[in-house]
Amino acid sequence: MALRRGIYIVPTNDWYIERTVWLVAGIVLLTSTSLAWWVNSYFALLIVATGLASIVVAFTGFCLVGNVLNKLGFPHRLGTDDSVPEKLYFMKTDAWYLERRIYVAVGFNISLASVLSIVFSPWWLAFTGFVGIAMVWFAATGYCIMANGLYWLGAEPRLAPLAGCATTVRAADRTAEA
Repeated sequence: MALRRGIYIVPTNDWYIERTVWLVAGIVLLTSTSLAWWVNSYFALLIVATGLASIVVAFTGFCLVGNVLNKLGFPHRLGTDDSVPEKLYFMKTDAWYLERRIYVAVGFNISLASVLSIVFSPWWLAFTGFVGIAMVWFAATGYCIMANGLYWLGAEPRLAPLAGCATTVRAADRTAEA
């Protein structure tokens, strides 16, 4: 992977499966984090479940929320060619592209932080809360700190493969909206 510059922003001109999954996961993560902080620390196990689901998506391509959205008629951008509402949705797993790496990294980090919040200190929930906010922000704006870090390190994106900078991606979004 070659280092690169620019800003990576995913398309935000419509609600496709992958973008909506990030929104749903962010809301679940924020809710679980709040419950673990204010009600009972064992609600952090919901964060672990969310993290493990993210890792499963990265390795197998199967996403439960993605399949519900597929049945509701949401379009996909990273799904296999046979991911149509009549069939199950599977995210492509033919290469380790940037978006797949995000699923693994987020899943591992929030699972670890939630276990640490139960075993050592509830202050680890600050990290899972931050990740939840970042996921909602990513779904709303298309910008993600982790995605840009991976992009700068050379990971190839699939949602906006020609994203040399933010203006290039935004121009593509405007064209798609017209």
